[in-house]
Amino acid sequence: MEEQNPASQSHRSTEQLQDTAKLEHQYGCEHYRRRCKIRAPCCNQIFSCRHCHNEATSSLSNPKDLHEIVRHDIKQVICSVCNTEQEVAQVCNKCGVKMGEYFCDICKFYDDDTSKQQFHCDSCGICRLGGREKFFHCEKCGSCYAIDMRDNHSCVENSMKNYCPVCYELNKQRL
Repeated sequence: MEEQNPASQSHRSTEQLQDTAKLEHQYGCEHYRRRCKIRAPCCNQIFSCRHCHNEATSSLSNPKDLHEIVRHDIKQVICSVCNTEQEVAQVCNKCGVKMGEYFCDICKFYDDDTSKQQFHCDSCGICRLGGREKFFHCEKCGSCYAIDMRDNHSCVENSMKNYCPVCYELNKQRL
């Protein structure tokens, strides 16, 4: 009988747990697929993502309770596989499951759908979609644009610090 190394057995069980979490359960919400929830530091409530939080709090009846989460302030997440609350990290410190294939420690952002080609832009201060190699950051506008617009976009100074005329959300917070 062959003896198994406990470390490899632990690694194998973590992989199996992660595969099971991906295949058998569709964790997350309508906005993102991932294996964690966030604890909102502003109200201490648990939500699937910041969009779920903002949708829930925007419909509160008391105007004094209306608020939005600041993504960078999120400190705690809850693993959806083992239900352990912990500090923000890509891998659960209890069961070892990867809580999101894409993870940004700056934005506290998790997402399993890497086909979106997420990337964090340090200059914008947020995660963006579409692949870093397809975009450039304009320092004057304060935003990322497609590479083919490098020499021909209408440059508006600090345009990302303005509100969207369609949805009235601050442009920098739209992702």
